[in-house]
Amino acid sequence: MTIFLSIYFLVINLISFYLMYADKQKSANKTWRIPESNLFFLCFAGGFIGTFLAMKYIRHKTKHWQFHAAVIISGLFWIIGVPSIYYFLIFNH
Repeated sequence: MTIFLSIYFLVINLISFYLMYADKQKSANKTWRIPESNLFFLCFAGGFIGTFLAMKYIRHKTKHWQFHAAVIISGLFWIIGVPSIYYFLIFNH
């Protein structure tokens, strides 16, 4: 189970970072952009680390408070909420 979650988080965060990078490039070239809803979805699907790193290192979406909030809320959910739900389901049959 843990190997599956590790691979999932690695892949979802790499995709999240890459799409933030690609959107930054598209913005600079004034071409079709990746919808923000897709970037938010990836963040809430577990890609909050990739989103955060893209915001920090490629300086993309840093002026959008919604992305800061999404990273914080998603991070709290995945770090606190998911293990709590897992614990509750396993130990409270």
